[in-house]
Amino acid sequence: MARIGLEDLEGLGEESTAGGGEDDDEEDSDEGRERARLFAHWEAVASTHRVSLPRDMAGPILQMTRHSQAPEAVPFVTLSQQVKCEEAAYEERRYPAGKWACVTKEEPMYEQSISMSFMKLMRYICKDNSVGCYLGMTVPVLNEIHLTKEGTGLEREVITGYYLPGQFQQNPPVPTDPEIHIIERSPLRVLTRVFYGMTTEETILREISLFWELLGSTDTVLRGTYIVASYENPSVPRRRNEIWFICRAE
Repeated sequence: MARIGLEDLEGLGEESTAGGGEDDDEEDSDEGRERARLFAHWEAVASTHRVSLPRDMAGPILQMTRHSQAPEAVPFVTLSQQVKCEEAAYEERRYPAGKWACVTKEEPMYEQSISMSFMKLMRYICKDNSVGCYLGMTVPVLNEIHLTKEGTGLEREVITGYYLPGQFQQNPPVPTDPEIHIIERSPLRVLTRVFYGMTTEETILREISLFWELLGSTDTVLRGTYIVASYENPSVPRRRNEIWFICRAE
């Protein structure tokens, strides 16, 4: 499955999942029970990604649940669209320069890398930053990937990026985690195509192949480096994702 995202928490208010292992005094409070319920849900999601959920994620999970308003969209301009039919639709976009908080992981599985990176970014978003407050969620979260030389698989290195909300673009809060780096991306022009469902190594490779079939022979985009943009939660059967082909500099 794909990354553990903010939207995993939506709709949990009516659930009655038990446990969480919090201290007795905390479990006796409404907040403690809510924290335990949410943690149990996230722990189950993490296990499907073959990732263990650290106990210190309980606080960020609860905080992001309480700030579950519509996330801010990363700004872009649509340059062109190809919409002959839904299956063959794609568009060209330009994203402006901007500051991103990024984590690089090289776990055995793609799903593990993006899940572990996003947990780090969650802590940064919630409190582990120089201003000590919740920063706000943005979408999409980007995962930069590289094909192996043979082109039949993914390199283990995955860079997961969170776009800093507009109010923090000029002066990004400093992460307390040394594995999180604030970088400024140059303007980016991409060809992007929507796909739905899980984002595993297998599905990503399939989507890259399908997009190349649509484009045909072209040297206007890079080969070997791609971006997977994630918008929705892994529990949504037809959740929205995009594959981005990076256009060569003009």
